[in-house]
Amino acid sequence: MRNGWKFLAAGAVLAITLSTLPARSETVRMTVSFYSAATGPYFEKMAAEFHAANPTIDVKIDVVNWPALLQKLQTDISGGTNADVSIIGTRWLLDFVKDGIAEPMDAHMGAGFKERFIGPFLKPGQIGGKTYGLPIAASARAMYYNKTMLTKAGFPDGPKTWDDVAAAAEKIKANGGNGFGLMAKGTEVDVYFYYALWTQGGDVLDANQKAAFASPAGIKALAMYKTMLDRGLTEPGPTNYTREDLQNQFKQGRLGMVITAPFLINQIAKEAPTLEYGIVPVPVATTPATYAVTDSVVMFANSKVKPAAWKWLDFLFSKEPRIAFTKGEGFLPTTVEEAKDPAFTENERLKVFVNLLPNARFAPTVTGWEDTAKAVTDAVQSVYLGTATPEAALTTAAAKANQSLGK
Repeated sequence: MRNGWKFLAAGAVLAITLSTLPARSETVRMTVSFYSAATGPYFEKMAAEFHAANPTIDVKIDVVNWPALLQKLQTDISGGTNADVSIIGTRWLLDFVKDGIAEPMDAHMGAGFKERFIGPFLKPGQIGGKTYGLPIAASARAMYYNKTMLTKAGFPDGPKTWDDVAAAAEKIKANGGNGFGLMAKGTEVDVYFYYALWTQGGDVLDANQKAAFASPAGIKALAMYKTMLDRGLTEPGPTNYTREDLQNQFKQGRLGMVITAPFLINQIAKEAPTLEYGIVPVPVATTPATYAVTDSVVMFANSKVKPAAWKWLDFLFSKEPRIAFTKGEGFLPTTVEEAKDPAFTENERLKVFVNLLPNARFAPTVTGWEDTAKAVTDAVQSVYLGTATPEAALTTAAAKANQSLGK
């Protein structure tokens, strides 16, 4: 009997020892797109706060420059070395879903999780009735204008129409400056064309998801940009200028007007606090329109730590982390609670972007969208370089797009 007591005692000691051992640690890896110098520090801070509350889960952050992000993800996925969660362009999501790469997250969500979000921003991440993407970043586009330059040009309240833009740019040119920033290099070259296309009453795709941009409205829109370029109303050589280049020119007081996102507000406050500027809607020809965009967080289907990864995402999309991210990067709020914060409700410049949302267009959720965007980009650049007419360039691009779209 004594030996029995010994075994019982030994078993009790072992049980106590096992119960006091820390639980097995898990690591969640996240790929993050670089938005600004604040991006990396934000995610590292959130990872540290999350780990403090969840000691058995480590979060490793990998920050990647946006132009290289899609290629890196494709390479990592092909090699089976991808992270557990990642930021992606929402326009890539359908291809990720069709290829079985993205995990539907509905089963991981607690009651009321979806209600955290502003509906129009969550919708692009939902495909076939399932939620594959959560909107981490959102923005719309509007026209920034230099108040000093535009006042001298006779438009103290900014331009309202494309005719206003041309007239103001003509005066700015006469004063030795660059009037309208025409972007034709890097990310969103195609989108800069869509501003003119949409406001001329045209569209990118038709109801059958076929290319519609080689329409009379599309030809008129691209011809308008080309005419402005030929008249010297834009910066010279637009195919040499990215969005960031034009934003820098604007911050330096060297550019009268540029269309871009709300994050430029934060940049101006930090880098050019004395710059006098205003923000107005995208100029109109016949139809008010702007571009709204979300970037989404996806969970990869091959993640081996999905419960831990979801716990991390649940934390990221809670109130305080969302407010910190959106304020720091200068985006629009995607959740109901962050939208109530004074940083957004009392910011008159951000309200301009919010007021544009009823007329906003999103990139179509179709497979082959990136190839379509590239075809449009190539067409726009060829017109600006003088190697093709608007009609010929857009007709060629539409044929390439329809091939990519399977039409």
